[in-house]
Amino acid sequence: MSTPETGIPGTGRTDDAGARGTSVRPPRRGAGAGAGIGRHALAGVVAAALMFGTAQFLSAFFAPLSSPLAAAGAWFIDITPAWLKDFAIGLFGTADKIALGVGIGLVALAGAAVIGILARRSLRAASVLVVLIGIALMAAVSTRAGTTTVDLLPTVVGTIVGLGALHWLTGLAARSIPSRSTAAPAEEGRAGQAVAGEATTPAPDRRAFLKAAAFGGAAAVVLAIGGRVVEAARGGIRQVREAIRLPAPARPAAPLPAGVQAPVAGMPPYTTPNGEFYRIDTALVVPQVDPNSWRLRVHGMVEQEVELGYAELMESELVEADVTLTCVSNAVGGDLAGNARWLGLPIRQVLERARPLPGADMVLSTSADGFSASTPLEVLRDGRNALLAVGMNGEPLPLEHGFPVRMVVPGLYGYVSATKWVVDLEITRFADAKAYWTVRGWDAHGPIKLASRIDVPRGFVRLPAGTVDLGGTAWAQGTGISRVEVQLDGGEWREAVLAAEATVDSWRQWSYRWEDAEPGDHTVRVRAYDASGTQQTSERADPAPNGASGWHEVRFSVG
Repeated sequence: MSTPETGIPGTGRTDDAGARGTSVRPPRRGAGAGAGIGRHALAGVVAAALMFGTAQFLSAFFAPLSSPLAAAGAWFIDITPAWLKDFAIGLFGTADKIALGVGIGLVALAGAAVIGILARRSLRAASVLVVLIGIALMAAVSTRAGTTTVDLLPTVVGTIVGLGALHWLTGLAARSIPSRSTAAPAEEGRAGQAVAGEATTPAPDRRAFLKAAAFGGAAAVVLAIGGRVVEAARGGIRQVREAIRLPAPARPAAPLPAGVQAPVAGMPPYTTPNGEFYRIDTALVVPQVDPNSWRLRVHGMVEQEVELGYAELMESELVEADVTLTCVSNAVGGDLAGNARWLGLPIRQVLERARPLPGADMVLSTSADGFSASTPLEVLRDGRNALLAVGMNGEPLPLEHGFPVRMVVPGLYGYVSATKWVVDLEITRFADAKAYWTVRGWDAHGPIKLASRIDVPRGFVRLPAGTVDLGGTAWAQGTGISRVEVQLDGGEWREAVLAAEATVDSWRQWSYRWEDAEPGDHTVRVRAYDASGTQQTSERADPAPNGASGWHEVRFSVG
């Protein structure tokens, strides 16, 4: 027999809190709140991983920049101000793109967690935010050179998958958190019946949520890796490149003279191996340009437009040249410079076919990924070895260095001359057109400054007592290096020994043997002179807007 006061048949106990017997205690205030936020944040992260993993896998079948993360990274590079670009390259060097990728990944991770937490309060608001992000990513993809409307498909499908995963995981996360009605088990009577009037809800299922999150995360990883595997299996442009055999040059470069390498252990090689050559450009994803369909268009202020195909270029009278390239972002003493033997067609020969009109003073070169550079027209016609290069150190250009065709122009920083994956040359005027980095405040002409650096010893090393060998590199393109001097511990300047000179368009190494080095801390400074006797300036200048300057200094210790 039960009474209204006793919800438990056959007992005198009451279910009122504070009454006689055992009571059902409500959960502590905030119980499960921390776990709830954490699980919903995890739900957002896994949903985002599935979104981008799906898009990454599908992008393997479309244009390289159809991947939303890659397109977003490329877009970020486009809007990067000059000071931030300079800071990033100074801090990360040639690992700047890796740093950017890690940064984008961390931002995406944090944003996904916030969306997951938002879904805990309002799944509709979180879903709208995901859709808006998907639309923004599609806009980024659509702005990339070489993409079409169909290349939006990976982002569209990825966004749909991400939305579905967010709804699924958010529901599981909600059911895995204890609620007030599930904070304690219902009282049971002798017959095993629940307390009358007590609402019953399923017990929280944490294991189901964690299994789903683990499954979703693993699936995202498999999709991302699968995309890479598909790209590798398809081979594509890399296999095409490996099948190319370069023609013999009509005008080969002279053999390197004996003694171009300074006799100092630890010096970089005179010719930089392709795998060690610095890479600084705006392409977050390396463009995949098929040489069979590659065309170079020469147009603008010309008497006759010219189009050139890869086969025609390879059948032309190609020349070899040893040329040092330097990035404008190279700091004093930096390593963003490299020397290679290039094979290509002189650009002046192509310009002669197009016949530029009077008043033209600039060639605006554009790459397959939309980058552009402004090169003075006179520089490309004055007889220097300015090339449409197809070869680098005896092999076809590596994809990362501009395959199938790039520009190589001695005497100018790369941002105004060394366009990779070049597909367009517009003859125009500086007054009428701006290039990628000149729009962002960098100098339009970009001549390379007279420079020198110390390669040995490295900064802050400790050397054994006795003779200390110093070595380094200097360059003054177009004129050559005539003298290099070193200063030890602020004393008098001493003349270094120059290695042999191969060409005025490539760097020259130097060495100095310090036979009376005493134990302790020391400083060495270097300066160079060009063939006209002009001394390298000591005035310090940052890379922006037209290249760094100043004397390089290294501190080290002996003994």
